[in-house]
Amino acid sequence: MIGMLGKRLLLVIPMVLVVSIIMFFLASLVPGDQARTILGENASPEAVAALREQLGLDLPPIQQYFNWALNALQGDLGSSIYSGEPVMSILAGRLPVTLSLMVLSTLAIGVVGIVLGLASALRGGWLGRVLDAISLVGLAVPGFAIAIFAISLLAVTVRIFPATGYVPINESLGGWLWTLVLPVFALSLGGTTLVAKQVRDSAKDALAKDYVRFLRANGVSETSIVLRHVLKNAAIPAVTVLGIGAIASLTGTVFVENVFVLPGLGTMATQATLNHDLPVLLGIGVLFTLITVFINLLVDIVYGVLNPKVRAA
Repeated sequence: MIGMLGKRLLLVIPMVLVVSIIMFFLASLVPGDQARTILGENASPEAVAALREQLGLDLPPIQQYFNWALNALQGDLGSSIYSGEPVMSILAGRLPVTLSLMVLSTLAIGVVGIVLGLASALRGGWLGRVLDAISLVGLAVPGFAIAIFAISLLAVTVRIFPATGYVPINESLGGWLWTLVLPVFALSLGGTTLVAKQVRDSAKDALAKDYVRFLRANGVSETSIVLRHVLKNAAIPAVTVLGIGAIASLTGTVFVENVFVLPGLGTMATQATLNHDLPVLLGIGVLFTLITVFINLLVDIVYGVLNPKVRAA
């Protein structure tokens, strides 16, 4: 188990390297001039050329990337071209918002998905059909469209939740939760239905096994059978879907944060793209890659806890 985790950690540097290279050269293809964006359209060519030289934008793209990578290996992700603020400070200021969305969405996907899946497996009937219908909606409709619908219904028409804004957790725990209800709903709907369907199918297979019949014949309660045996077997394949849902929540924050005007990394990525702020984009890309690797490591650890064969392998 430890050896497997060590091998995964060794892949972090190559993954970050590949992601940063792809992001750097894709961003370089975006039309526009960073120096012109900073100075404005009325700036003289001489002023633009001087600023490009000052920022190192006149260097070949390969040289620009090499300089950035060398500094990044020393823990320096550079400064924003647009504001001059260190990228590390920008990430630290906006990371709590994105992590709040991710953690709450993953919890909702796991808890609600498992509960719905078990209920559907045990009861079936109309609950299973409702789950299938919701799954179609959750998979077919993108998160930002669900967010717009939720705002229209629950923030504008009924006025239960706020349409925009964010309250830090250190200011008000209740306000923090209240402002994140709709964004978390928009991010977690698709993943919740996937986990629920996976748990339902796995639980049905487990309930049909001979050992379950044996336990029932020996008078073991249904609750004990479900919690100690069926749920454990159903949780193993659901872990994969939950990990995918967590990563999807991370990428989905880019759209959902912009819809709800949340001051997270998603809105920062959009703003940096519009401003051609390459250091900020690269910093966000590196951070997203590290979070994805961490999620995959957690999935591997949970696999090892639930399945002894994984630990032996």
